[in-house]
Amino acid sequence: MLATLVSAFSVVDWAALAWFFACWMGYGWVVEHGPKGGMGGLLGASHRFRLEWGRQMLRREVRVADSALVGNLMQNVSFYANTTIYVIAGLLALLGTVDKLIDAAAELPFARHASREVWEVKVLLLLMVFVVAYFKFTWSLRQFNMLSILIGAAPPPGEGSEADAQRFAKVNALAGDEFNRGIRAYYFGLAAVAWFVQPWLFMAVTTFIVLVLYRRDFASHTLAAMRE
Repeated sequence: MLATLVSAFSVVDWAALAWFFACWMGYGWVVEHGPKGGMGGLLGASHRFRLEWGRQMLRREVRVADSALVGNLMQNVSFYANTTIYVIAGLLALLGTVDKLIDAAAELPFARHASREVWEVKVLLLLMVFVVAYFKFTWSLRQFNMLSILIGAAPPPGEGSEADAQRFAKVNALAGDEFNRGIRAYYFGLAAVAWFVQPWLFMAVTTFIVLVLYRRDFASHTLAAMRE
C-alpha cells in the first residue's frame, strides 16, 4: 500500500512537498533564531515593547487597563482557535466527499488527474497544517491566561523589580510567539491548497508566501514605525 502510494506521486510532487516543509520550518527558524531574526525583525520590536509594558505595569496602582489588554489578546487568540476547529471539521467532512472534490478540480485549468488516494493525502496535509495551528493557538491562549495571573500577582508600585518585568515580558513574548506560529500555519495552509491544482503552482505559492511573510516581518512600514 505504501509503495503504491509513493509511486502515485511524481518527482515534482515530492519536490514540491519537500520545498513546502523546508520553507515552513526554515522560515520559522530564520524569523526566530536567524541572523536577522530574534531581536532584529517585527518579533524583536514587539518583544522590546512587551518589556516596557511590564515596567509600566509595575508602576501603576490600578492595573485594569493591563487586564483589559490581556483580555483583548486572549479574545483574538480564542477567535482563531475557534475558527480553526471549524476548518478542521470541514476538512474531515471533505475526506468523505473526495470523489466530488476530484470532479470539481478536474474542471480547473492545468489540473492533473490523480487517484483517490493521492487526493486524500493532499487533504490530510491540509488537515495537518490546521491541526498544528490549533495546537499553537490553544497553547498561546493558556500562556496569556498565565499572563493574567502574573498581573494579579504583581507587587504593589515601588516594590516590583526588573526581574518581575522580565518575567511578565517573557511569558507575554512566549504567548505572542505561539500566536505568530499559528498565523504562519494559516499562511502555509493557503499554499497547501495550491497542491490540489498543480505541484509547480504549489511550489510557486509557497515561495510567494515566504516572500510576503519576510516583507511583513523585516521590511514593513509597521516595523519602521516601531523602530522610530
